[in-house]
Amino acid sequence: MNLTDTHTHLYLEEFAPAPEEVVERAIESGVDKMIFPNVGVDTIEPMKQLNAKFPQNSYMAMGLHPTEINESADDLYAVILEEFNSCIGKWVAVGEIGMDLYWDKTFASQQQDILDRQLKLAKQNNLPVIIHCREALDATLEVFENHRGMKGVFHSFSGTERDVERIRNIAGDFYFGINGVVTFKNCDVKSVLPLITPERILLETDAPYLTPVPMRGKRNESSYLVHTARFVASSFGIKEEALADITTANASSLFNI
Repeated sequence: MNLTDTHTHLYLEEFAPAPEEVVERAIESGVDKMIFPNVGVDTIEPMKQLNAKFPQNSYMAMGLHPTEINESADDLYAVILEEFNSCIGKWVAVGEIGMDLYWDKTFASQQQDILDRQLKLAKQNNLPVIIHCREALDATLEVFENHRGMKGVFHSFSGTERDVERIRNIAGDFYFGINGVVTFKNCDVKSVLPLITPERILLETDAPYLTPVPMRGKRNESSYLVHTARFVASSFGIKEEALADITTANASSLFNI
């Protein structure tokens, strides 16, 4: 069984001093492809260094995460843009980008502006986008009104059927990133899976966050993707191997990997 973790941050300091060991565990578990979305200015080099050690198993996306955006948003984005342009051809997506109004709404307008710029960047380079959206669907879709019909994934999706329909009607025929959240007892996203269908699901961990059952309480890592895959496959009443084949094909199609 070959799985693709379409969203993992194994380059972060939580995995120091040996992120290589975590990547190797993932490969041994059957997760032989991993996508590293960038977060901020300080994460670029660690991400590139880990990718360089596993060029056959890892891929990178470049973007500025919404929680990184502050009063220096223009300067931060200038660094991201320079890095993007200096390594065109290395990126499989523009991401992780989007909006997050859960922690702080202070820079909501700056988040919308930077999202707009990064959607334009993706369109200009014919790349998909990896969207982070937390407590901000209305504001995010407001930006997408000017960027309809794009391709990408709404990462860590835990919304409603209505949210799925709104995303499809405004943003486009997006994929939905399903991670350990789906295994949580108090999460309702399982009921939305039939509307999404396996053909529009991407499996992810968002490691080191959102550890799936039965590994709750531990730092998440890409090898734990097998638990989410097992849960989702059971929800659809199909074999794990079948879900792995479908979701890996989805990732290969979207990210051209």
